[in-house]
Amino acid sequence: MAKKTTSTQKEKSSSKLETATFGAGCFWHVEEMFRTTAGVKETAVGYMGGSKEKPTYEDVCTDKTGHAEVVQVKFNPVQVSYEKLLDLFWQNHNPATLNRQGPDIGTQYRSVVFYHTQEQKKLAEKSKASQEKSGKWAGRKIVTQIVPAEEFWFAEDYHQKYLMKRGLDSCHI
Repeated sequence: MAKKTTSTQKEKSSSKLETATFGAGCFWHVEEMFRTTAGVKETAVGYMGGSKEKPTYEDVCTDKTGHAEVVQVKFNPVQVSYEKLLDLFWQNHNPATLNRQGPDIGTQYRSVVFYHTQEQKKLAEKSKASQEKSGKWAGRKIVTQIVPAEEFWFAEDYHQKYLMKRGLDSCHI
């Protein structure tokens, strides 16, 4: 007997995927966190926000290209909201450190939300304001940038799903 599909199931499966892009330090852990979130259908790591076309990891590590290490997320908004993705973003890095996350230092490790729509911009700004008012950052200024999405350059294959390929869920740091 065939399983009956409900209208809710049809709606969930037929929703158009949306794109979100976040920079929160080294992209390996950030990708794994989003990759394992229900409603996220695809993740990729790469570079955004710089001046060089087709940058390589080595280019970005010079801290001269202006790119941030980012995770691009394709998600089903019926299954996970952009607001939930923003919550995960804030929970999984320190937005009060300028161009640094843990031992990683440089502009490529900056905290940044690249918005793809005006609605994402509005929600990101509201979310940032909420974080600033929360007191969680002990009066330190949140330095997270909220800027328009630019061209996304895929990182090298060995960076894609780096932790998953190694059976890890977080970096040693």
